Formats: sequence, C-alpha cells, structure tokens
Amino acid sequence: MSRKAKSTQAREELETRIGYTFADATILDRALTHISAASPKQGRGGSYQRLEFLGDHVLGLAVSDMLYRAFPKADEGELSRRLADLVRRETCADVARALDLGAALRLGSSESNAGGRRRLATLADVCEALIGAVFVDGGYPAAATLIERLWRERMLTPVRPLRDPKTMLQEWAQGRGLPTPAYREVERKGPHHNPEFRVAVDVPALQPAEGIGRSKRAAEQAAAAAMLTREGVRLDAANG
Repeated sequence: MSRKAKSTQAREELETRIGYTFADATILDRALTHISAASPKQGRGGSYQRLEFLGDHVLGLAVSDMLYRAFPKADEGELSRRLADLVRRETCADVARALDLGAALRLGSSESNAGGRRRLATLADVCEALIGAVFVDGGYPAAATLIERLWRERMLTPVRPLRDPKTMLQEWAQGRGLPTPAYREVERKGPHHNPEFRVAVDVPALQPAEGIGRSKRAAEQAAAAAMLTREGVRLDAANG
C-alpha cells in the first residue's frame, strides 16, 4: 500500500472513530500536523496551532452549554468547577488517547523519537485542534455534537472531586485563619520530554507536605492532597 493510500485509510478510520466525515480533508490533515512536521514554507500556519486555539474556545462553549442543561440546580460556582475539570489539559489528553490521536499525529522525526505521540501536552493540543477542525469544516452544530458524544459520560460521572485538593486546602486553611498555602518546587528529574516534579506545600504552623507528579500542577495537587489527608480531611468532603 502506498504512503498516500495509508494516509487516506488512517484518516477514514479516524473519521469513523469520531463519527464525522470531513468535506475538506486538508483541514483534518492540518489538525494532525505538529509544528515539527509543518513545511518550512507554511511554518506555524501549517501546523495545528491555530485550530487548537479555536477548538479550545469551542470546547469551552459547548461544555458550558452541556453543563447548563444537565445541571439546572447548580449555581455558577459549581458549574465553573465542573467546566474547569472537563476542559483541563489532562481530560483533553484522555479523550485524545481514547481516539488514538497519537498514532494519527504527523510529527518530525526528532519529536517522534522524543515520545511526542505520548506527551500529555501534545495530546491535549491535538484534541482541541480536532475540535477546531470539525468546527471549521462543519460549523458549530457538528463540533457540539462531537463534543457531546466524547464528553457526556465524563460530565455525568466526574473522575475526581469537583473541588481539587489545592482549592480544598486553601479553603480549609482560610477557615482556620491560616495564610494561603505556598508551593515550591523541591526537585525535578527525568528526561525533558517526560519530567517528574516533587513539590512541597507550606502552611505556617503546619509541617510541610510533598507530592510527586508529571507536571508541576499535578505535583502541587498531590502535595495538597497529602497535607489534607495528614490533617484528617476527607478529599471528597465539602469542608474540612
């Protein structure tokens, strides 16, 4: 099978997985092209970056609409927390993995060899770019339909508490008259494309707690969770 035929087959298989067929296949191709694989003539314009920007905002609007309709009794704060969880980078990367977007990515050889197909940030970006591509090709209804299909179950069954450990720790500390928790990076190790961070959280009058994660954000959340657990606060509790 020729390279062109393989590319066409891979595109058609992806269209089957997402339930949408592109009228303009070049838009999907661009959504799957990392900057490292863009032609020198096109530069960044030949990569998924512009579509990623667009898809990020389309995703936010569509999920906001889904939440507004699904939770009529939720106040603004709860809707905002649910939205933040559903559009965060980690969730987008999970959706990309479910669609096997990493295998469909066009990467430069160095980026591919460095593990770019598995990198969380890249997977999240290409997921948003795919949404942007569907929006450009088929309009908002097509993009919203795609997002509802991929996000509805996640919306109805959150995989983590609506309030993340950092938010819980801040509210817990404030409720006891303590200053806002402060986070500091203790250590970073591992290769550049897949680092591991160790972060400590400090609250005056309490012993510091540490957490480890593949991003600073994840490590901060782990540190906050460790401190809450040590202080006897349930992570799914409304207030400590």
